[in-house]
Amino acid sequence: MGYIIIVIALSWLLQSVLGFLQIRHFNRHYTELRRIGRVAIGKKTGRFRAGTVVMLAIDSQGKILKAARMQGVTVFSRVRSLKGLEGKPLPKLEEGDLAGFDKLTKGAIRDAISSYKIISNGGELKLKKTWLERLIPAKK
Repeated sequence: MGYIIIVIALSWLLQSVLGFLQIRHFNRHYTELRRIGRVAIGKKTGRFRAGTVVMLAIDSQGKILKAARMQGVTVFSRVRSLKGLEGKPLPKLEEGDLAGFDKLTKGAIRDAISSYKIISNGGELKLKKTWLERLIPAKK
């Protein structure tokens, strides 16, 4: 019984360390894009598949300067360059511009466009409830 607890504790510790390293990797890439310009971030979670986070560095007119994507289900997912969007205006991206991307990447790009438009119009982004928050309602 003691071995099981030790294995569970070590697994949790390893997961925590790898998660920390993944967040640090993401933050490094975010900082790199932030040096180029403002960054629009979009995400699309898959219920039973990989989730996707897209970061788009944009100039003051909303033109995409550089794009990056992190996609996967594990802590081993890494940020990778996303080609094909550079030079295009973020708020005016159309379905044809997204033709070469998978469904989750398209969803993440649409989320980045939506966030960009809300912020540009002086709005505030609303936090989406997690599945756990939807399952257990908050006390008022």
